[in-house]
Amino acid sequence: MSRLPTPITVSRPPDNRRALRRRRAGEATMAWSFVTPAVLIILGLSVVPIIWSLLLSFQADDLVTPSRWVGLDNYRALAQDPHFSQALRNTLVYTALYVPASMVIGLALALALNRRIRFVGLYRTLFFVPFVVSATAQGVLFSFILDPEFGAANAVLHRFGIPSQGFLTDPSQALPVLVAVSLWSGTGFCLVIYLAALQDVSVSLIEAARLDGADRRRLLRHVTLPALRPVTVFLLLWQTIQSLQTFDLVYVTTKGGPLGSTTVIVYFIWEQAFKNATAGYGAASAYVLAIALGVIGLIFQVARRRLQGASA
Repeated sequence: MSRLPTPITVSRPPDNRRALRRRRAGEATMAWSFVTPAVLIILGLSVVPIIWSLLLSFQADDLVTPSRWVGLDNYRALAQDPHFSQALRNTLVYTALYVPASMVIGLALALALNRRIRFVGLYRTLFFVPFVVSATAQGVLFSFILDPEFGAANAVLHRFGIPSQGFLTDPSQALPVLVAVSLWSGTGFCLVIYLAALQDVSVSLIEAARLDGADRRRLLRHVTLPALRPVTVFLLLWQTIQSLQTFDLVYVTTKGGPLGSTTVIVYFIWEQAFKNATAGYGAASAYVLAIALGVIGLIFQVARRRLQGASA
């Protein structure tokens, strides 16, 4: 009589759930040990100051004596302050002049440099170098160049028989001159962004348009500019935010003068908080700017989504 085969039994492995949990807990502890310093820096340098400045905007505080809660009085005073209205007006004028001019000039330079010409790399570098120069260095440089008495700008104008100009010392010229100085540096950023976008435009689409008889003007209008639309929206948002936050150039060159003609909103905030020792008032004006920037960002976000939906 043959023996029956012995049945095969599969033994279950031991339960390793506890070991797996301990290992995951150890990995999480190790990860948090690396992340915690960065989290503390972010909380200490951004989140906590944001909350503290919000509370400060509802107080009368000179950063020396004990603060006093005043509610919305700082915001009501801002609505009636002619200096704040002037700073807001100067900021809007500066933005309206700088943003479109920097984008148009940047696009024109990008179109000109998006060709196979000699020394094109050198030209691109020369136009981009001013962007990496700090605003403080720009202010010092142009303060010497535009000096009404000893500056190089008036020396050149004299050679052409043009009378001396006040430039940064003339209330009617100071703000446009600051816009021109900003264009000298800020155009390089638009140039690089547009140049990168132009190199991503479909070559086959351009060749097809040329075969259909499109000239350069129609090619730019119907092919190139639609392809650059997302980049244009990004640059419009970026340049607007940068212009609304202008401070260094004003601080180095004009200190908000002459007669407040170059006092922009960020310089007004600094002046109220640290020069006039009205920290609560300065915090309130800072939050007005923050709300304005948030609204602008929201508007551009909606516009970007609509453009994406239209292109899809």
